[in-house]
Amino acid sequence: MMRKIKPQPCGCKRVFAILRNWVPSLSAPVYAFESRLKRTPFQMLITILLSSRTHDEVTGPAAERLLSRAPTPDDLLRLDPEEVQHLIYPVGFYRQKAIHILEIARILTIQKEVPADFSRLTSLPGVGRKTANLVLSLAFGIPAIAVDTHVFRISRRLGWAFSQTPDEVEEELKVLFPKADWISINQVLVGFGQTICRPLRPRCSNCLVAACCPYFRSGPVW
Repeated sequence: MMRKIKPQPCGCKRVFAILRNWVPSLSAPVYAFESRLKRTPFQMLITILLSSRTHDEVTGPAAERLLSRAPTPDDLLRLDPEEVQHLIYPVGFYRQKAIHILEIARILTIQKEVPADFSRLTSLPGVGRKTANLVLSLAFGIPAIAVDTHVFRISRRLGWAFSQTPDEVEEELKVLFPKADWISINQVLVGFGQTICRPLRPRCSNCLVAACCPYFRSGPVW
């Protein structure tokens, strides 16, 4: 039976507050993934790098295999590329990621620490804007918005953003939300996207904020 959608106050901050309270109860994979990230900044950086274009259910075990064998940059440099590839398989682009991980380890043995700085993070091999923002927010508690495919899709569906690129959507979200919300935006919207607001066949009939959603009002796929 289709769920009756109740009217909701539709300001973006109100909608986000509803999602932040509701989504943790949905057992989305992102919450289990982030619960395993309570490690050193280096280990968090490597885990987040592995997660790119990879499901959280695959990333977690791969990171455990690699970091239990090599928890520090020095330990990683004792492994050869083939062994790193074997440990992180089957994450997406595992061969290229193995090369990047070893190069990052080499750099960090010189720098001695993971930089808590966006420009320095994005200068590391394989570290793009999304990865850098996740490291800043999750490893250092620095306000940042990481825009992945879920955040990009849902922000546009909810009418919070209208741009065509993740970088531009990030800037739109920074204008809409106070810095106190930035860190939690990725986790909440990723969890929402994994469970309810899916890319295909979103579960609009089960969504608490459907009445506020332009995508729903335009005729969602049930």
